[in-house]
Amino acid sequence: MKLKGKTAIVPGASRPVGRAIAKKLASCGVNLVLPTFDWPQSKVEMEEEFTAAGFSFLSLPVDLRKKEEVMDMLTTVEKQFGELHVLVNNIERGGMPVVHGSYDLPHNDGQWELELATTLKAKWLLFHHSLPLMLRSGEGAVLNISSVSGISGRSGACAPFFNDAYSAANRAVSSFTETWAREAAPSVRVNELMLGLIQNRHGEGTRGWGELSADEKNAISSQCLLGRTGTPEEVADASLFLIRDADYMTGSVVRMDGGICLGCQKTPPFPEGILHD
Repeated sequence: MKLKGKTAIVPGASRPVGRAIAKKLASCGVNLVLPTFDWPQSKVEMEEEFTAAGFSFLSLPVDLRKKEEVMDMLTTVEKQFGELHVLVNNIERGGMPVVHGSYDLPHNDGQWELELATTLKAKWLLFHHSLPLMLRSGEGAVLNISSVSGISGRSGACAPFFNDAYSAANRAVSSFTETWAREAAPSVRVNELMLGLIQNRHGEGTRGWGELSADEKNAISSQCLLGRTGTPEEVADASLFLIRDADYMTGSVVRMDGGICLGCQKTPPFPEGILHD
């Protein structure tokens, strides 16, 4: 899909991963619609950076968990740009055990519901109400950003970062990806990028990373086949491929985790065997 002049909704662009994706799309000539909700200082930084770069963007305060606000945003998109071609479904809320502790603690009252509403319901609302406009545009691509927590749950070396409800919600995202690919075909493709530990998103720079012991950090690097966390720029490159270049891919789930899921089970050397000359 040619991107120049197209319009994309990219939630979470005030934070590093979403911002890297938005910048990559804007560099291809895409008009950006950037719904924001929290992180006010990051929002200001994003707007200043995008303005200085000369990007075409519209920043809107939107609670994506609320149907009415999502619909109002899409009305604004249609009035200002006329069409919608790309949806990067990059919205989530995951209470990290290393930071928040148990769900049983008083300060986590409502945390379970928040993780499901933000990671799952908001994605559904965005897709459901964006699809008619995307279909009228004649071509499009949806990219669901999810987490390998949907595979691992709160276990293994990544356990400090993946809460139970967040993990369950991310497993459900893959069901959405397949259902939506059927619903949107043939003119709109729907794929999923499942992320492992990324810098500033469950990797270095994430709140709580500094709380890990040296042994916990070593366990993470030992479990990851590539021995490191990923970068937002690497996520943006993969996202651009799935949005722009993967014209014959839909309903696909691409895991980008440096091999951390595979690394749980090492491949041993061949045994000597019992058959000898």
